[in-house]
Amino acid sequence: MKPEKVREMSAGEIEAEEKKLQEQLFKLRLQKSLGQIDNALKIRETRRDIARVKTILGEKSRAKEARS
Repeated sequence: MKPEKVREMSAGEIEAEEKKLQEQLFKLRLQKSLGQIDNALKIRETRRDIARVKTILGEKSRAKEARS
């Protein structure tokens, strides 16, 4: 997921995206433990997407506090 795409989302949409990514990561880890995962790099990509989403959410919250 591109950071530009995430920055265009509202805070609520970003939180929903984070929840979706967390669920996806859980499923991927479960598949890995069962030996059913097709692409192990998907776990790394998902973790990085979660980090991007959390970073941008933090940026938005700090910007909102600075404006107040």
